[in-house]
Amino acid sequence: MNALSEIKSRFASVLSELTADFEPLLDMIRPAGNPEHGDYQANCAMPLKKILDQPSRQIAESIVEAVDLDDFCQSVEIAGPGFINLKLDDDWIQSRLQIAIQDKRLGVSTVDSPKTYVVDYSSPNAAKPMHVGHIRSTVIGDAISKVFRFLGHQVITDNHLGDWGTQFGMIIYGYKHFRIQADYDESPVKELSRLYRYVRMLIDYHAAKQKLPGLKVETEEQKRNVEQLLNKTLPSEKSEKKKARKEIKNAEEKLTALVEEVNRLESLIESIDSQSEIKLDANSHPTIGSDVLDETAKLHEGDTVNNDLWKEFLPHCLDDIQKIYDRLDIEFDHVLGESFYHDQLGGVVDDLTEKGFTKRSDGAICVFLDQYETPMIIQKKDGAFLYATTDLATIQYRMANWNPDAMLYVVDHRQHEHFEKLFDVARLWGFQDVELKHVSFGTVMGSDGKPFKTRSGDTVGLEGLLDQAETRAQQIVADKNPELSSAEQTRVSSVVGLGGLKYADLSHNRESDYEFNYDKMLATKGNTATYAQYGYARVQGILRKAEVDFAELRNNPVTFQFEQDVERKLAVQLIRFGETLDEVLIDYKPNLLCSYLFDLGQIFAKFFTQCSVKDAASAELKNSRVQLCDLTARTLKLGLGLLGIEVLDKM
Repeated sequence: MNALSEIKSRFASVLSELTADFEPLLDMIRPAGNPEHGDYQANCAMPLKKILDQPSRQIAESIVEAVDLDDFCQSVEIAGPGFINLKLDDDWIQSRLQIAIQDKRLGVSTVDSPKTYVVDYSSPNAAKPMHVGHIRSTVIGDAISKVFRFLGHQVITDNHLGDWGTQFGMIIYGYKHFRIQADYDESPVKELSRLYRYVRMLIDYHAAKQKLPGLKVETEEQKRNVEQLLNKTLPSEKSEKKKARKEIKNAEEKLTALVEEVNRLESLIESIDSQSEIKLDANSHPTIGSDVLDETAKLHEGDTVNNDLWKEFLPHCLDDIQKIYDRLDIEFDHVLGESFYHDQLGGVVDDLTEKGFTKRSDGAICVFLDQYETPMIIQKKDGAFLYATTDLATIQYRMANWNPDAMLYVVDHRQHEHFEKLFDVARLWGFQDVELKHVSFGTVMGSDGKPFKTRSGDTVGLEGLLDQAETRAQQIVADKNPELSSAEQTRVSSVVGLGGLKYADLSHNRESDYEFNYDKMLATKGNTATYAQYGYARVQGILRKAEVDFAELRNNPVTFQFEQDVERKLAVQLIRFGETLDEVLIDYKPNLLCSYLFDLGQIFAKFFTQCSVKDAASAELKNSRVQLCDLTARTLKLGLGLLGIEVLDKM
């Protein structure tokens, strides 16, 4: 029995008699913020004050009188204007611990009605090495998938690789015109990555030269517009004055953005013009942008040369990506990239057109929706398909082959509008019986408050990030445990470094940006993986010294004793593990599990200080404390495992 869900169930039968809209009131039943007030707190009486036109405390009294909690709560008290404080019965807590200690799942039951979830995450561009931006999608998607599976749902993980399209047109063009054969022979992926960046740079150069004159004219016009606004006399009426000031502010912000863009383009052009060899290549390839699109079109049309090159490049790219996944211990059920759906795209456009959902606009085939200013383009006037077309084909394929109840897309927040439009078009197309959810996340930031970059301004490569995490962890491990062998230090540093990297991401609300910091990430204090891992290793040390037959104790557990308040607090935290996992999946937020593990570690640290295991007053008390230690270690291990993080018996 999950205490929180059971409490909500008991309250639901009472609250439903008071108001039809009682579901939001159940969300106001939470673990108590202050343990002195109890274990759980129900704050649902206050919102009912206006609905029932009664004092909230009187409402709370009627709720308490009606709700039946006697079988697992030892006290139900009302405080202040109507806070309902609940304290679990000690015998009931002990019964849950008895179940947990004998169960590999620690007493966490599977769901009564399992669903099928497709979780789409990671999805790197195969044409270039993975970078820091991929860490969030990868570890968040993996953690969500693991929790879903543990709770009994069927999970299908799919890595929707960017293995097709313009990015490979750029590499093919670069390979044909700029490759250094010796470098390609020595390290194909490194050379292909260089070619991608080089072609991108030349495309951006010509685009900048074309755009800059018009942008300068627009900037001068905006300067005059700002000057005119500043020279106007402000209206005397307050609301009009506020409106005028807002107009000035908006105009100034637009001017600032234009100036910054002009400076960026001038800097890019100057950078190329100052490098004679690159300038020569730029001059020799004036139509590189359209030429890359031609190479892409030939690839899509089945051109033998381009398809052979793509087939040659792709395995190298996939091997490079797989090395990252192996280090992070990430696995997928399916890796179906954009190329997999290419032959299905024409059918998607035809079907949407036959059903009357498309219109032509400037030669392109589009789906118009009333709630959006711009349509979703599914085929350009030159016949090329777009990401949106592939995403629609993906939904169609998944529904036909896997028939999921939900599809979750773990993709950064910048794609929000794309997914809103995609989901609405999919529902219009007929896919109304499946939940479509964009599980968005924020940006990894540097200490300067900007997206995390290298000193040269390049995006930080993920492989280098992993290397750095392990190197820094090894320094810490060597300082703290110099007696470990070199092999042991390497093993520990890998577990600590990579675990720290994952946890640093997962411990933040996924919707927020967070600052990347190696020192914080690997700190042995605070809400870090290292703290939890050290906590697990500490418990293992205690258990080794206890000299207890764990197989016997787990099969025939003794009665738990709560001699100290902290023993009961630890027990309550342990039985909340299952409800925490339920909470994680409500809004797909692994940070809630991180917070739970951190709180568990803090409570155990107090237990460790206040409650001796070895020198307990009696054998029964010693075994009770050993069992609490055992459950704590197993909960830390299982919880971290669901986050994709390993533990070690010694650190």
